[in-house]
Amino acid sequence: MLELRPAGDRGLAKLGWLHSRHSFSFGSYYDPEQVGFSDLLVINDDQVQPGRGFDTHGHRDMEIFSYVLEGALEHKDSMGTGSVIRPGDVQMMSAGTGIRHSEFNASRQELVHFLQIWIIPNRQGVTPRYQQQRFADAEKRGRLRLIISPDGAEGSLSVYQDARIYAGLFDGAERQGLTLPENRHAHVHVGRGALEVNGQRLSAGDGARLRQVRELTFAQGENAEVLVFDLRPVELPSY
Repeated sequence: MLELRPAGDRGLAKLGWLHSRHSFSFGSYYDPEQVGFSDLLVINDDQVQPGRGFDTHGHRDMEIFSYVLEGALEHKDSMGTGSVIRPGDVQMMSAGTGIRHSEFNASRQELVHFLQIWIIPNRQGVTPRYQQQRFADAEKRGRLRLIISPDGAEGSLSVYQDARIYAGLFDGAERQGLTLPENRHAHVHVGRGALEVNGQRLSAGDGARLRQVRELTFAQGENAEVLVFDLRPVELPSY
């Protein structure tokens, strides 16, 4: 069964330089019915004005990844990492024992639009690490490309959790199925465009929760970019 979370129902933060929609409770937005799903704690859909961003701040014991939809995002952290990620790049940061970082729009002219996603780790106190990988459009065109997994399978980034995350691009007649293992939950987030998931139309910003559903079908895309989360069969994050 598919449970739809429409884009317009998400939390909203408007700070002048930042326009952010929250799929789950975050910051000053709290909804007791939206406090995460399985080990997925945060999906923030952020648009940041040119030259602005998030000043240096800390994280601990959290798996955080950024997925850029438009523009360029500059990252700096206390491990000495400095990078700029663009559409097609995926950045994964395991905060572990503690890390400090900043994220800024790398452009002085254009917005950056990206998703920041937090996953509860299955172990605490690990050594902080940073990973970055580019996944070309051709790898995602009309199919689901594994981008994050527990063991870094198929060239994906590694996460400290029993979670697998796929990215796909769908348009027109392109169609793809995904078979999940038995006894799993899934979450679907549409980054842009629109498509059908198991016959249900989803548009940009929409999310869908699926419990105990093994077969997923993605079709009828309109310039769609989608993330699919294969998750443990627990209802809420525990940390």
